[in-house]
Amino acid sequence: MKRIYVLALSLAAVFAGNGASAQESCYGRMSGDTLIVGNDLVERRFVWNGGNLMTLSLEDKATGAVHASASVAPDFVFTSDKGTGVDGKFGCVDVPQTAIMPAHKKVTVSYSLGGLDIRREFRLYDGCPAIACDTWLRLHDAASWDSEDIPGGESGLVENAADRKNIEFVEDMKSKAVTGILDRMSLKGMHWHAKAVEFWDVTDWNNNLVTERDIISYRKTGLRGNLLFVRNGEDGNGFWFLKESPASSVQLAYKGADFLADFGTFSVTGPGIAPEDLVSGDWTRAYSCVVGVYGPGELDALVSLRNYQKNIRRHISGRDEMVMMNTWGDRSQDTKVNEAFCLAELEKAARLGVSHFQIDDGWQVGKSPNSAVAKGSFKNIWDNPDYWKPDPVKYPHGLTPIVEKGRELGIEVCLWFNPSVQNDFADWEKDADAVISLFRQYGIRTFKVDGLAIPTKRAETNLRRLFDKVLEETGDSVVFNLDATAGRRGGYHMFNEYGNIFLENRYTDWQNYYPYWTLRNLWQLSKYVPAEKMQIEFLNKWRNTSKYGDDPFAPAVYDFGYLFAITMAGQPLAWMEASNLPEEAFSLGETVRGYRQVSEDFHRGVILPVGDEPSGRSWTGFQSITDGLSGYMIVYREAAPEQKSGIRTWLPEGAKVRFEPLLGQGRAFRAEAGHDGVVEFSLPAENSFALYRYTIDTK
Repeated sequence: MKRIYVLALSLAAVFAGNGASAQESCYGRMSGDTLIVGNDLVERRFVWNGGNLMTLSLEDKATGAVHASASVAPDFVFTSDKGTGVDGKFGCVDVPQTAIMPAHKKVTVSYSLGGLDIRREFRLYDGCPAIACDTWLRLHDAASWDSEDIPGGESGLVENAADRKNIEFVEDMKSKAVTGILDRMSLKGMHWHAKAVEFWDVTDWNNNLVTERDIISYRKTGLRGNLLFVRNGEDGNGFWFLKESPASSVQLAYKGADFLADFGTFSVTGPGIAPEDLVSGDWTRAYSCVVGVYGPGELDALVSLRNYQKNIRRHISGRDEMVMMNTWGDRSQDTKVNEAFCLAELEKAARLGVSHFQIDDGWQVGKSPNSAVAKGSFKNIWDNPDYWKPDPVKYPHGLTPIVEKGRELGIEVCLWFNPSVQNDFADWEKDADAVISLFRQYGIRTFKVDGLAIPTKRAETNLRRLFDKVLEETGDSVVFNLDATAGRRGGYHMFNEYGNIFLENRYTDWQNYYPYWTLRNLWQLSKYVPAEKMQIEFLNKWRNTSKYGDDPFAPAVYDFGYLFAITMAGQPLAWMEASNLPEEAFSLGETVRGYRQVSEDFHRGVILPVGDEPSGRSWTGFQSITDGLSGYMIVYREAAPEQKSGIRTWLPEGAKVRFEPLLGQGRAFRAEAGHDGVVEFSLPAENSFALYRYTIDTK
């Protein structure tokens, strides 16, 4: 419990956004031929090797555990040349806090090898037990660069075990070399346990978004996913790798695996760069990689990971907290959106207590392929210089009356935007200027970014340029809701610094909105992705009731307040037209306003799933650990017959806890957490919920 308490307190300092300059606890220094980087919680030592770094050790300062290398070899590999770096340089600077980034230390290592320039930038944050690394490559000597010098080729990273011969001699154990190692740890011992976590976006087609695979590390095995947790079976201490890339199924230059496990050697593979992506004189960014440390227990690992994730983008209440309404969920598409419609929707949205009103596709002059009025196209958008201006027929006064009405009602008006994807976002600068213009003219700062396609490294690079220019020109004010519903996009672990994730489209019209499906997706993701970074939908349950028939999990079965409640761990999204709601729906406003009073503090914590996986008949929920002694708990009783149930939580065994109900149907009570943090909760009805504030008694 002591370590959890210490980590939680360090997290609380990070969440508060304290400190406008890099903290003194972060450091990077040379000691002879050794590079040392770290802070008060983690330290990594490297053999300098001319800049082509080779890990000596990774230390967890909270536990005292030192993961020492069994053998040294370059941590980053792009070609078969694994020699000493040439013209190696080292630098260390403090990066001050901005509206997006917390203050941090940046340690830069650069060198040349085999015709390539390589630059690795390590990011360290105060009170964070992780070290991130961003890597760039540049072709500087085409004469000495040979793209054929990349081992592994198109055959993939790992041979199929069935194609290998039986092992009778040491020589039989050898396997093919691989390409594209972003980072590696090679450790002593034979009892390493690993868990790879793979994620799935393209949520229009996927409804099972998380897959876990647990192994005991043996001979060379390829694993898919963005996360790899590695634990030493001898003492329970471990480390994790996070690959900051799209989901495995949509990555660039993908060879079939993200990690390699080979006894005590663990590698992060697949930099997302093909040889043809390298251009002489230009830096090309690879996927980033993070390593973090943790002590015994799953909670320690998850808190360590979340600590880092909280540092990617500062969470500021007035900018990042939102209960948004977007009318696209009622399937009118662009047939209704106009000035009168938006003004009327704002009035009713205010009654529901929402904070943001987003006008989806249809507000602009240009017509998209999804237009129900006139089928348009995203091709050659900039043949029409007015494409991203308000439609003068629908909005004869521009968007000014809508924005002003929203301001009067305390609602921020937001827009939908689709960058011109053709030719790898070649027109990224014009797209950026369009967003900047809307921000400057109307003060609109939140944009749902849809229709992305990232098939090449050039497309990824130009998309970053688009986002970066918008932030630079708007003083980091703009928030992007990054749609994850289709196409090759950033997924859950890339572009996180730019805003939040629009998770999924679900519609009663097609009977693919089931409340427990939505809850299950958020519940599963929240273990590894910050819940507060995802927009989660709830719909008008009174629409299309006949299409569901007597389905026991139809939206109409649930109370409207419950549909809202299953989104509270994330950023709630009212995916509907307020004008289509019956009068009884507006009683939800009291619940929404009550939620908004605590949402910032709730989202400040480490939000993790509790109870059983949502199934429509489970007891389930979320816990927000805001410090070592307090937090929040949301408990849902789905269509489970029992009025009481023990729920596994992340509370320490034996803790005496007071629960104070804030929303829903819960009652105040005291309890002692049992094994696995089990606490017995009671709710009076099926499909009901309670939001509690809890406090651990220290007496």
